[in-house]
Amino acid sequence: MKIGVPKEIKANEYRVGMTPGGVRELVSHGHQLVVETGAGHGINASDEHYRQAGAEIAASAAAVFAAAELIVKVKEPQPVECGMLRPGQVLFTYLHLAADAKLTHALAATGATGIAYETVTADDGSLPLLAPMSEVAGRLSIQAGARCLEREAGGAGMLLGGVPGVAPAEVLVIGGGVVGTNAIQMALGLEARVTVLDKSLPRLRDLEARFGGQLNTIFATRDALEHHLARADLVVGAVLVPGAAAPKLISRELLKRMKPRSVIVDVAIDQGGCAETSRPTTHAEPTFVVDDVVHYCVANMPGAVPRTSTYALTNATLPYVLRIADLGAVRAMADDRHLRNGLNVYDGKITHEVVAAAVGAQYAPIELVRSAA
Repeated sequence: MKIGVPKEIKANEYRVGMTPGGVRELVSHGHQLVVETGAGHGINASDEHYRQAGAEIAASAAAVFAAAELIVKVKEPQPVECGMLRPGQVLFTYLHLAADAKLTHALAATGATGIAYETVTADDGSLPLLAPMSEVAGRLSIQAGARCLEREAGGAGMLLGGVPGVAPAEVLVIGGGVVGTNAIQMALGLEARVTVLDKSLPRLRDLEARFGGQLNTIFATRDALEHHLARADLVVGAVLVPGAAAPKLISRELLKRMKPRSVIVDVAIDQGGCAETSRPTTHAEPTFVVDDVVHYCVANMPGAVPRTSTYALTNATLPYVLRIADLGAVRAMADDRHLRNGLNVYDGKITHEVVAAAVGAQYAPIELVRSAA
């Protein structure tokens, strides 16, 4: 199969869909790789690195899209990229369609097959292709939050871990999944006081077993959220409903009860955000202030550390790319229900029930892929 890796064009996005090592692995399986010139610049991988791995270097994204049967990316297609997709072509990337009805309909209209990293599943119910970026984003959320708490950045002028004789910051993590766990680890490492809210008692038990008495584990109720939100200096929004828009847990009214110059890092912004006042920002202008609360809502947080992120992502996606390339997308999905769960659009139809409901579109049952095989 001919596989294309275009350069990412979303603002301040420096990751790339495949490392040179990933290219070499695919070439060794008999596949052809076409990589856009400069695609690896953000991870210090030159065109020559990709050539040595066996890739052909294309002069433009248009050339990559025209040549490839399978497009491997990082971020959702931008409008100009949707214009280059064609019926039957396969796009494998993060899509986050539930938060963007316009993109959902535009992608469906191309006739391409859109498989989303973030809805591919595993036997244990986890999301294996979302996990590596969730790990990165969770750790970055504390770095970003600590910076935002500095007075020059608009915050209250606090050092996250305090110093002897001065109390550390109160950190509230909403959601104890992969993002939340990594945020907790980083915040505790910096000696902040950390509370996590989650609706799963088994998950809270796991977190307590891992972090012990350092971590305050609280079952998530409305009362608990209101109480701990009012005390927090830094809030990390780490909620996730797979494939769906994030629930708006922090209303404008609750925001008004937060401390002046406190900080929200809304990692859920890719799925619309968990604060009513959140809106996507970029690394160039990462924050804004509402009701004297600093909001950090960068929609591609792992793009700030593209080398780490790209290698972590390729490690996770490569086995799936190989399966799609070896068998063809339809056969690969027919054989693997977990990969099939990643299918969001197919032949002009929206094939993920949660996405269809979120954007107000008709849902096409996924059995159509089995029948096509």
